[in-house]
Amino acid sequence: MDTFSHVPPGFRFHPTDEELVDYYLRKKTASKPIDFDVVRDVDLYKIEPWDLEDLCKIGSGDQNEWYFFSHKDKKYPTGHRSNRATKAGFWKATGRDKAIYRGKFLVGMRKTLVFYKGRAPNGQKSDWIMHEYRLETSENGTPQASTY
Repeated sequence: MDTFSHVPPGFRFHPTDEELVDYYLRKKTASKPIDFDVVRDVDLYKIEPWDLEDLCKIGSGDQNEWYFFSHKDKKYPTGHRSNRATKAGFWKATGRDKAIYRGKFLVGMRKTLVFYKGRAPNGQKSDWIMHEYRLETSENGTPQASTY
């Protein structure tokens, strides 16, 4: 799938954590258009990490980072726990969440996850790492904000 092959020659996409949360994710959750469509929608839990490059590659150069939006899947319909399993394995959170600020204002959080092949608790750790971003919203925040 060559969806993003029409970016200008030499185009590089290296957003900061603040830009990812406060521009891209905030606009996505508010259903506002993003000026340059470089972040793809994928169903992360129906694909394996090694399939991300084909779905999210930008341009024709070598890349080892891909950016995408994915709806959060809940483990239980009425619960808050996320389901991060795929057919081949699961994403496991590691370390502490990192706060993301715009100046002095907390705008989001970043969670680091590692992909394990197989099923918990006997999964085999892989080299795949993902950073999951979320907006910090007030109690009156948009309901959609928690779904990506």
